[in-house]
Amino acid sequence: MTIEILPATGDRFDDAETALDSGDGPGCQCQWWLLTSAEFREESRAQLTERLRAETRGESAPGLVAYVDGEPAGWVRVGPRVAQPRIARTRDVKTASVEPFDADDVWAVSCFVVRRQHRGTGLTRALLDAAVSYAREGGARVVEGYPLDPTVTKRSANQLFRGTVAVFQDAGFDIVSRPQPDRALVSLTLRD
Repeated sequence: MTIEILPATGDRFDDAETALDSGDGPGCQCQWWLLTSAEFREESRAQLTERLRAETRGESAPGLVAYVDGEPAGWVRVGPRVAQPRIARTRDVKTASVEPFDADDVWAVSCFVVRRQHRGTGLTRALLDAAVSYAREGGARVVEGYPLDPTVTKRSANQLFRGTVAVFQDAGFDIVSRPQPDRALVSLTLRD
């Protein structure tokens, strides 16, 4: 199995769409962290798709696409936390983060999608490692994640779009807080 993980740029939009074609990915288009609840409910799938397309054509990619043997297999959203405004409004994060919410050098890994046929192969870990590298290259000082802990509360694969605590800890992230027993805010410092 050969894995390659690349930025989701405009020329890879169709591949990002294929990677998102699992669980809630197609309906959400990874726009959940960008909109208020009311805005998200008002948007059609076509509108959400156009939002993602515009992001991929922007100055920096909104995430990364994983390819397994040349085929799109997974997605991770990674970027400055300030560019994902719902994060600052999420109670579990707002009360747990020690980083200022206006800091553009704090990046967030907020969403994973792994196509069903590639689950259980370590692709989520590979996506997280690539996301950390991408954040470092982008100037991140700190990378945060907001994973769930399925050892505390059983979750479906679809509900684990935030990632799991174990995957983040295996990648060197520290638990900053457990705002709820099955949720954590994790952090990795890349530089002082």
